[in-house]
Amino acid sequence: MNLRLLALFCLPFAASAQNLYDPSVVQEIKLTFYESNWDLKLDSLKAIDNGDYLLAKSVEINGLLFDSVGVKYKGNSSYSPGNNKNPLHIELNFVKKGQSYNGIKDIKLSNGFADPTFIREPFSYEIARKYMDAPRSNHAKVWINGTYWGLYGNTESINKQFLQNHFATNGDNPFFKCNPEDFGGPGTGGNYPDLVYTSADSAFYYNKYDIQSDYGWAELLDLMETLKNNPNSVESVLDVDRALWMLAFNNVLVNLDSYTGAFGQNYYLYYDENDRFISTLWDLNMSFGSFPLLTTSQVLSHTQMKQMDPLVQSANSSRPLIKQLLANPTWKRMYLAHLKTILTENFASEANYKSRALEMQALIDAAVQADTKKFYSYANFQTNVTSPVNAGGGGFGNIPGISDLMNARYNFLIANANLTAPAPTISNVSGGGINTYWVTAQVSNALTITLAWREDSSDVFQKTPMFDDGQHQDGAAGDGVYGASFPMLDPTMQYYIYAENAQAGLFSPARAEHEFYMATPNLPNAGDVVINEILADNETGETDEAGEREDWVELYNNTNQPVNLFGLYLSDDPADRNKWAFPANVSIPANGYLIVWMDDDNLQGPFHANFKLAAGGETLILSNGTSTVLDEITFGQQLPDITFGRYPNGTGNFTFMPPTFNAENSLTIGTSEPGNSTAVRLSPNPNQGSFRLESEHALGLVRIFNVWGQPVHSQMTNGLSISLYLESLPAGVYWVKTEHGQVRFIKQ
Repeated sequence: MNLRLLALFCLPFAASAQNLYDPSVVQEIKLTFYESNWDLKLDSLKAIDNGDYLLAKSVEINGLLFDSVGVKYKGNSSYSPGNNKNPLHIELNFVKKGQSYNGIKDIKLSNGFADPTFIREPFSYEIARKYMDAPRSNHAKVWINGTYWGLYGNTESINKQFLQNHFATNGDNPFFKCNPEDFGGPGTGGNYPDLVYTSADSAFYYNKYDIQSDYGWAELLDLMETLKNNPNSVESVLDVDRALWMLAFNNVLVNLDSYTGAFGQNYYLYYDENDRFISTLWDLNMSFGSFPLLTTSQVLSHTQMKQMDPLVQSANSSRPLIKQLLANPTWKRMYLAHLKTILTENFASEANYKSRALEMQALIDAAVQADTKKFYSYANFQTNVTSPVNAGGGGFGNIPGISDLMNARYNFLIANANLTAPAPTISNVSGGGINTYWVTAQVSNALTITLAWREDSSDVFQKTPMFDDGQHQDGAAGDGVYGASFPMLDPTMQYYIYAENAQAGLFSPARAEHEFYMATPNLPNAGDVVINEILADNETGETDEAGEREDWVELYNNTNQPVNLFGLYLSDDPADRNKWAFPANVSIPANGYLIVWMDDDNLQGPFHANFKLAAGGETLILSNGTSTVLDEITFGQQLPDITFGRYPNGTGNFTFMPPTFNAENSLTIGTSEPGNSTAVRLSPNPNQGSFRLESEHALGLVRIFNVWGQPVHSQMTNGLSISLYLESLPAGVYWVKTEHGQVRFIKQ
């Protein structure tokens, strides 16, 4: 994407916008305010707290300059008028709508409050993104009015753009930031966004949730009422799996400034196109035990954090999302399976996660040393990855060392009775099929095995039981192999397996539903089906069902068996191979042909692609849309009513020829035997109509035919050569025939 520069003055050169959230790069952001008392003005706006921004003169981001931006302070616990640096929210399109940095309009910067390591937020988000959709996060050095203001966390905003990127939506549906609008910081207020259903009047909840959309209170109340009165049906209004991943993450990482902790906050809810709310994590700067309040009256010690129950809050009526979901036995087993996956994949080896934490710190070390406004000393920065640090300028009591906390937490949880129950095992997962896709797996120690499937990531997973009865392509009955199927509605179907017994559950893959297996139909090998002939300039030839002369491509099946084309694509863009998909239940006969009209009019029928061929030349690709290219042809300028096809049919090189629509390719129509004769030579070829013909024998009568076999010129000579001047002939393919042979030429 090209960045639109809106600068106060012309830059000496045009720069390119880098990835603002690249974890390997510390960003540079330079703010310039008109006022010298900008801090006082931002404090005043924060005190009023009606969402207003202060107009800044400019912001420079990695060398790119933008003017007329909006800036305000953000945050609750992390904000204070007495702080040396406060969290910042920069709105690039505050005045100039559409102004963005590589498409990014909102920039959210956190100030390192309650985190001596400076890495809790980006490290936590990096872990979270393995299991759920979550923001990207890194660091930025910030200057204000020419003074280095220190190192900040730089985290992607959860806004309309984020919703569009992750949830297959236009972003206009009900959307809530689950932080109370009047929340004054820890220990004040009481209007927590805890999803407790208390009143049917939406006005009761206005101070509990920050609505970000034009409507949505009815949908939110429906979610809360369902959680209270009909919790086993909540899957109809909530993406339960995403919620379970969020709750498991909060528990493992002792992230209590969240729904799990004292104030039931710091998450978003978005009502997707399937009429279900999706939960998304937010504000992880106090994860790894930096926020110790489990309830407003219970401050956890480091030991209590290390030994926090995996089912904490499951009996708390003020946390219905936890209580009601974990009251369902299957959802509880799923939650524990997710929790165990996060725990074992990230914290089983101190060397691995500690090494990553120190790697993050090494990148920002110099920026932290130079930060004179940070809440903690440089020595605290160096030690808090491993050892506790006194909260000092911010936070609640001593802040745990990350490895000290997580080593003990891993040992406690892995030995906890909720996680030690023997889970099922799932192995040898495989699948295949064309119209129906069969999945099999070896499963043991399970009472129920479920196959979940969907067309793509915008859909809800459908579920069907798997059987070991010898009737579901599972082998012999009772052999431990289970099978089930689903209709192959799309060439990139998604599926996973879940198995459980009375004590524990297991997903395959372990990160489902966020990760899944791809179901691809059984596809032909390269060379089985080929691009056989194309016509990119159809002026007088075949017509489609609508009576229109359009571009077309002919495919040929080189095998002796019918080949199903479902799962294959045609494209003229190597960067987007899945441009047009063949419909389901379409086969090409053994040694047969199939025509696809390249007219960018797929409403006319199943064999009309959504793009056209370029008569000036381009590339055409037949592939499975991802890794396998079955055939590919790059062609140049095409001629009217002359095709470009393989000769010999199905296997040869491409050459210009007369159209052989849905039939075997031939170089001649109505002339003599196909092909050129070595007894006759013509040059130059191609030509502009002037050429010389030579032979080892007297040429005799020289006749010239067009592609339809019609004679267009004849001339007699007794010599071994002759020059012909036929500039008046239309451009196209022609054949010259003599008594001793023939040769093809192209008139340009």
